[in-house]
Amino acid sequence: MASKRALVILAKGAEEMETVIPVDIMRRAGIKVTVAGLAGKDPVQCSRDVMICPDTSLEDAKKQGPYDVVVLPGGNLGAQNLSESPVVKEILKEQESRKGLIAAICAGPTALLAHEIGFGSKVTTHPGAKDKMMNGSHYSYSESRVEKDGLILTSRGPGTSFEFALAIVEALSGKEAADQVKAPLILKD
Repeated sequence: MASKRALVILAKGAEEMETVIPVDIMRRAGIKVTVAGLAGKDPVQCSRDVMICPDTSLEDAKKQGPYDVVVLPGGNLGAQNLSESPVVKEILKEQESRKGLIAAICAGPTALLAHEIGFGSKVTTHPGAKDKMMNGSHYSYSESRVEKDGLILTSRGPGTSFEFALAIVEALSGKEAADQVKAPLILKD
């Protein structure tokens, strides 16, 4: 069986933990992860001034699709940049139409709203993004740390990054795979 493939879209202002932890966890699970820079291949300055080098540009990554999951990290500026991108919109619309998993964390789900993705789904966000996300009643809101409704998977913030990442692994590769990755991490239950 071919390995699952993930696209993580990295925009300036993305939250570092919400980017790196899912990438790391998915790679531990054997998922082929592509970190694609929204603005190209150059290093991206994240919300706490950590620089992350993408594997490729989003334009090039788009040509290598489709992916089993598209992941949107949070961070207010990062989410705003994802929300304003026509390429992100195109990728998300294609992912939704082919019934592929879409995962977004923290403020990242606001890009789903901006691009009219997953309307009618139950979602969660960082508490600071709740009002924006609920503007227009396109979603029902959950206070859960991770919420999966069909093919839309959302989470709350940096402190839920491990749970978010493991939920992606479980959705793509099953609970056993997620449990195998989780065991050596020494996470608090």
